[in-house]
Amino acid sequence: MMRSLFSGVAGLKTHQTRMDVIGNNIANVNSTAYKSQSMVFNDLLYQQTQAASGANAATGRGGINPRQIGLGAKTGAISTAITQQGSAQSTNNPWDVMIEGESFFVVSDGSQNFFTRDGSFTVDGSGNLVMSSTGFTVMGWQVDPETGEIRSDVVSALRIMSPENMRAEPEATTLAYMDGILDKTDTSINSTAGAVRTMTIYDAQGYKYTVKFSVHGTGNDDDFRIQLDDIQDENGVSLVEKYGLQNIEQIAQFGNTTPNTVTSKYTMPDDVKFDGTKFTLDKSIEEIFPDFSKNSLLMAAGAENVKLKGAAANVTAGSTYTLDGKVTLTRSMLESEPYNLIYVENSLDPAKPNGWYTRNTAGEVGTQVTDLANTIQTIMGTSVQVTKATSAADGSVEVEFSVANLEAAQDAAYDDALNTFGITLTPAGDNEKILEQVYKLQNGDGKTYTIDYIAPDGSAQITMSESNKGNHIVFDHDTGKFSYIGNQGSDTAMLTFSGSATSLAGETIDLSQFSDVEIDFSSVINWGNGGKCTLEMVNGSKENSSIGSGRKVGELSSVEIGQDGTITASYDNGLTKTLCKIAVAEFANASGLAKAGNNLYSTTQNSGEFDGVGVDITASGGQMTSGVLEMSNVDLSSEFTTMITTQRGFQANSRIITVSDTMLEELVNLKR
Repeated sequence: MMRSLFSGVAGLKTHQTRMDVIGNNIANVNSTAYKSQSMVFNDLLYQQTQAASGANAATGRGGINPRQIGLGAKTGAISTAITQQGSAQSTNNPWDVMIEGESFFVVSDGSQNFFTRDGSFTVDGSGNLVMSSTGFTVMGWQVDPETGEIRSDVVSALRIMSPENMRAEPEATTLAYMDGILDKTDTSINSTAGAVRTMTIYDAQGYKYTVKFSVHGTGNDDDFRIQLDDIQDENGVSLVEKYGLQNIEQIAQFGNTTPNTVTSKYTMPDDVKFDGTKFTLDKSIEEIFPDFSKNSLLMAAGAENVKLKGAAANVTAGSTYTLDGKVTLTRSMLESEPYNLIYVENSLDPAKPNGWYTRNTAGEVGTQVTDLANTIQTIMGTSVQVTKATSAADGSVEVEFSVANLEAAQDAAYDDALNTFGITLTPAGDNEKILEQVYKLQNGDGKTYTIDYIAPDGSAQITMSESNKGNHIVFDHDTGKFSYIGNQGSDTAMLTFSGSATSLAGETIDLSQFSDVEIDFSSVINWGNGGKCTLEMVNGSKENSSIGSGRKVGELSSVEIGQDGTITASYDNGLTKTLCKIAVAEFANASGLAKAGNNLYSTTQNSGEFDGVGVDITASGGQMTSGVLEMSNVDLSSEFTTMITTQRGFQANSRIITVSDTMLEELVNLKR
């Protein structure tokens, strides 16, 4: 009788334990990364009232099963669904991290390592990555200071916001490249200054400089020259001026720095006349009188139909003159601006006979023009004197006119017979000086000339020293593609910096902060592009612009956690740097871990030990997701269902006690 009482008590205790497990699960339904538990029942000890006996072949008696009476139930096991992944909850907090897989974060209280799936992290006042709930530091691997790569070693606290991580060191520029089209018809290519291109570089201290290059033609369509012109600091001040140097070559060299001497025969151009005593350079009438092009009658007549009135031998700059001209104005010209007349023909209206008429405000035929000369005079204004206007049968009008008060822009000699203007080059009698002046007017003054001799026709032999600085860039004649720069077979040219320089004042200038820059020109193409070069110089490697580009000091702008746990910092100078990596722990029997509260677990003899190093989460196919937390894996529907069955079991076990009590009461009543 007493056995049933104790069986009921054991059943009540066991169901209460199960209810405790269910209650804990439901209480933690919103706990981050909580893993639900479940409990199984085992029957308790058995009292054997009769042992089993086997069959007796001799007597023919069969065997008997044992007679056992159970003493109730007990807790068999409480299991944790530790490998069951919880749902993802987006938080948009970059420090929140969710593990996908069966791994665990490793955290430490300073003396002991714990393990958790709760990735709600934050950065504390010392810059350490910690659990936001407990302040336990997140453990992982550090960066090897020599290689800059993650070194798999004994886990240690991850310090994200350390002073060395708050900024990125500057770096000197070592690589660059030129890209684009070099169009040989671009006027800048053949100018004295050349086609100027600039490039930004940094020194080892993070200071920025602008390097100026120029591209020049050589007279060979497949051969061009690129030279270094200047280097300026961040304020646009030339380093030559800043340091008081003689030339840019004291700071850096780019190819050849020696002038090239060329002796050639020069033939005077057609617009220069030489009569044995003086040189005259032809000038157009538009160059002598800039207002020529502003007068419609002069422009219609053209220079060949205009002469200087009075056949003056010379024109003096600043003085005013009159030009006589003759022009035939066609019918269409007179019907357009500025005349705006209307020509009537085949008229049947006696009041409006054939001829020229003014145009009224409505754009229709107005008053008949009886004096064309006077009408054109009125239209052109007082600066024009129309002396004659004769109409032809086709409606055209031949006009003779004079334009007064035209100011000369420069001195010139006028040849009345040839109707040409010319400038006599000075100083008179110094023919070599004059010829050099002519040559410079035609070819630019970027060279130094020596006149060897002058022939009677004005041709001459000239020895000139022209700049041959820099590197020659050569292209394939058939395809226009890059061939080489500097020396055959070379795709690159070096911008080589001096270690030091001596100023004009005798001071030594330290230039060791600069690094030599290797510039790749292999992407340049010599193609026609409408007379426009698209050349561009860029610092950094052609394959990867972040390599060798140099950089200023960078301030930390953002930190992100990758899927493999690698924590990477981004800086405002464009640099990204690996800071550290979150390591994870994996166990042979993760269900054997012991709950330590605060979403933490500790190792047990049945879970397997942590080796102190951990593993890369991607090694087992897992990953981390930033901005997301793992939710509890408690299934409320399952918990409520289990709660119902637990309640019914508890009720049934309580009935065992009440019925057994009633039976005991009846037994006691037998004495009465």
